[in-house]
Amino acid sequence: MKIAGILVGLLVLALPGIALDAAAKTAAKKPVVAAKPAADDPDSAVENIGPPSQGALAAAGWRIIDDLVTGARLGLPSALVPKSAPARMGSRWTSRQGQIDIETFRLHEGALAALFDTEKKFRRRIVEHSTLSPDSFVMSGMQGLKRFIVRVQSSGGELRGVTILFDQAIEGVMAPIAAAMANTYQGFPDPNVAPPPGLRRSVDYGTAIVVSGQGHLITSAQIADGCQAITIPGFGHAERIAADKANDIALLRVYGAQDLLPVALAGDSGASDDFTLVGVADPLAQAGGGAVTRAPAHRNAQGLDPAPKLGFSGAAAVDPQGRFAGMVDLSSTAVAGAGAVNQAALIPPETLRAFLQAQSIAPASGHNAIDQSVVRVICVRK
Repeated sequence: MKIAGILVGLLVLALPGIALDAAAKTAAKKPVVAAKPAADDPDSAVENIGPPSQGALAAAGWRIIDDLVTGARLGLPSALVPKSAPARMGSRWTSRQGQIDIETFRLHEGALAALFDTEKKFRRRIVEHSTLSPDSFVMSGMQGLKRFIVRVQSSGGELRGVTILFDQAIEGVMAPIAAAMANTYQGFPDPNVAPPPGLRRSVDYGTAIVVSGQGHLITSAQIADGCQAITIPGFGHAERIAADKANDIALLRVYGAQDLLPVALAGDSGASDDFTLVGVADPLAQAGGGAVTRAPAHRNAQGLDPAPKLGFSGAAAVDPQGRFAGMVDLSSTAVAGAGAVNQAALIPPETLRAFLQAQSIAPASGHNAIDQSVVRVICVRK
């Protein structure tokens, strides 16, 4: 059995497109093993499953996404579940042949303990491990001929969760990935905290600064990296035409756009340590909105304090005299016991001007209200 699991794992890593079909054929030759009786086990099987390797996550197309239907944030093996569709109470992703089924759900009012009991009695479900805490529960076991994991979290009277189903034949590959999904699932994500370092959302939101009347904008290179499509709401599709990853600057261009007002980059970031940051916060941080917002920040040896909300990567900083003072470089760092912590620094105007001059773009002169020169940028990745 261990050798078969290893072989299936190698197939998935080498040939993710055909491994699920091969694994399903192997399953037909295996005897069905009786499931363990249900038991509340504080050492849940989810916690005991070893984490997937970085290679396995890459082969599975692992992405951190925001489920706009339920408001949850979750890791998704997008290469293994390319089919997506609305579900009755959330969103659903499935593999091409149906070996994997992932579904999110949301109950606006409900009791966590009552749902825990209901999930245990679900039709054709045999619970092998389950853990109930005051604000969440997780359970795993067999549902028909598939393995399942359910993770639910509560806030007030609202419940949000995810159900993961997968064939026993691909358990060697999917069990670590499903456990990672359950362990990283955030039913009620903090809109001010970025995803864990090294993981990028499939739809990312940032801010861009207009720097020319011909449709040129600058933003964070991280936001504009690996995008299948880049959109500037209200202006249309944007193309990334240059990047300086060492300084985290990307140059975008919107063709044919009207009414773009460039900002004057003649400021000096060293004139003050107190700034007003002007950007467009992530939709999660403003109840789905897209308004330009402001936030105060003070520069110290560690960077900007406090770090701004998600979406402010690429935002403009203004000094007390209203002069442009730099672009926000927002990142996340893993801190033991605290998860991912936002950090922010300023990319000085001098660096931005040098970057634009290298691209043969003359920085705009004059002055205009900074709020009219920042826009939201949306990156959609595969």
